[in-house]
Amino acid sequence: MKICITGGGTGGHLVIAEALVEAAAEEGHEAIFIGSTSGQDRKYFESHSTFSHVYFLQTTGVVNQKGLGKLKALWLVAKAFFASRKILKKHNIQATYSVGGFSAAAASLATLSRFTPLFIHEQNAVDGRLNSLLKPFASRFISAYDKSSPIKGYPVKDDFFKGARVRDKIKTVIFLGGSQGAKAINDLALSVAKELQDRGIKIIHQAGERDFERVKQEYEELHVEVELYAFTKEMPSLMTKADLAVSRSGASTLWELCANGLPALFVPFPHAAADHQYYNAKFIVDNNLGWCEREDKDLKSILISILSENLEAKSKALLEYSNRDVAKRMILDVVKVLDA
Repeated sequence: MKICITGGGTGGHLVIAEALVEAAAEEGHEAIFIGSTSGQDRKYFESHSTFSHVYFLQTTGVVNQKGLGKLKALWLVAKAFFASRKILKKHNIQATYSVGGFSAAAASLATLSRFTPLFIHEQNAVDGRLNSLLKPFASRFISAYDKSSPIKGYPVKDDFFKGARVRDKIKTVIFLGGSQGAKAINDLALSVAKELQDRGIKIIHQAGERDFERVKQEYEELHVEVELYAFTKEMPSLMTKADLAVSRSGASTLWELCANGLPALFVPFPHAAADHQYYNAKFIVDNNLGWCEREDKDLKSILISILSENLEAKSKALLEYSNRDVAKRMILDVVKVLDA
């Protein structure tokens, strides 16, 4: 099978694309990637050896543009649409998997125009604009939050499962603000750092590159020992060392925590499109798998109250809820549809 994987813009979309191409390769299939010159697509896949070919077309987001900016964005999508049609024809693509994001628009529309099956993975609890538009035309629409989804779960790298364990007492807390960091989470970590140290609880903190120096200096002034990172690729091993996470609720991080059995207090990014981070975390809370609080709440008091809880029930439930080999099952499902 020859498959096109498209989408991206942000890391949350691209980690799904990465999981899918690895699963496709393991099953002996060829995959190409069509993304954008904008966003993080090049950073992830320009030198990615698993894809047979990668293409980065000049596109930008449309929804967040106004006036002439929106017209220009639509013009770029139109140009990329025709470029995508040529690419799909050149490689005899039999199916396309969209992982969402503005990068997916051109290749997804080109796929439908060629009457080629389109598969969609929605990473958030609130459907993205593009995914909502294309959903009626998709051969499959996969979502970890949708009970009617034919495949349950979220594609997560196996490393997060390998280090999974059941937590009970809190000996280490990890603070995660995402790749760019989150000032609200950084400030919460600093406000509670002394209390954690007095309780003998270790701190791991991924502060983001923009806020790293400030956070480092404040920890030094507090005389608090911390394992501090601006950015790190060792997240699976760091999560495994922790017993509780304080985190944004982007979909990829949320499901990585779930796969690892690591309970979390989620603090959603308040300006996320359609407030999707809140609804991602609400799904976890509604299933009694963790906690979620807005930035404007008394986060310090809430976190301190969680420290005395036994996490065993939530940790076990997270492990039972997470599904391994989701990306592989998504690829096998494409083969099934094509063979039908």
